[in-house]
Amino acid sequence: MNSKMRFLAIPFLFFSFLLSSAKSVTYNVQSYGAKSDGRSDSTNSFLSAWTAACASVAPATIYVPPGRFLVGGASFWGQNCKNNAITIRINGTLVAPSDYNVLGHSGNWLKFERVNGLSIYDGTLDGQGTGLWACKNSGKHCPQGATTSHFLFLYRKPKIITLRFTNSNNIAIAGLTFLNSQLFHLVFNRCNTVKLQGVKVSAAGNSPNTDGIHVQYSSGVAILNSKISTGDDCVSIGPGTTSLWIENVLCGPGHGI
Repeated sequence: MNSKMRFLAIPFLFFSFLLSSAKSVTYNVQSYGAKSDGRSDSTNSFLSAWTAACASVAPATIYVPPGRFLVGGASFWGQNCKNNAITIRINGTLVAPSDYNVLGHSGNWLKFERVNGLSIYDGTLDGQGTGLWACKNSGKHCPQGATTSHFLFLYRKPKIITLRFTNSNNIAIAGLTFLNSQLFHLVFNRCNTVKLQGVKVSAAGNSPNTDGIHVQYSSGVAILNSKISTGDDCVSIGPGTTSLWIENVLCGPGHGI
């Protein structure tokens, strides 16, 4: 090897070392005890996988294999995360408790707070909200209900969400399906730089307060190539929202944007 070739080899080897040291790691929720039978509570398994991913200095993937995974109310905190490149890859379905009283007064089903650099791909979040809808439509006294995400709601908006992001940055969601949230499906509060693509929201046209996506006090949010069917607003825009881009979104049933 001549001197020029040796000179080139040194940075190449160093670059290869950097690539290998940054190799991503995968945390399968089943390795932490999650069951895919749709009946066994897998909440702690998901939280344990999140803790492991947060502690990783390399990019990390939390993998949810095919099957139905029952998850109760869960909060995923990012303020102590060493990792700003976590991916949640869902090949199965996350299922909320069928008894609406379990989440009825909690405000959220799945909550992410102070996370940075999170991506969620594919899969389904089933809020199992039909029982609560029936209770409310009957005029009985019912719990308020849970949403898929967490927000600070104003005006007439409810406080319970299926999937909620608060004080979070650099969020990407693609190919995720939301089914039958008890109330709001997806909420962003005080978030920056968010991209939603190929998201599907499905709830009955007579389902009460099941807004598809709600955005407030957030900036740089893009909602692209998605289909939203709800009993309330397809996309609701709260105060403090700037630089919101909505493109190629099919709404119906629903109250529009």
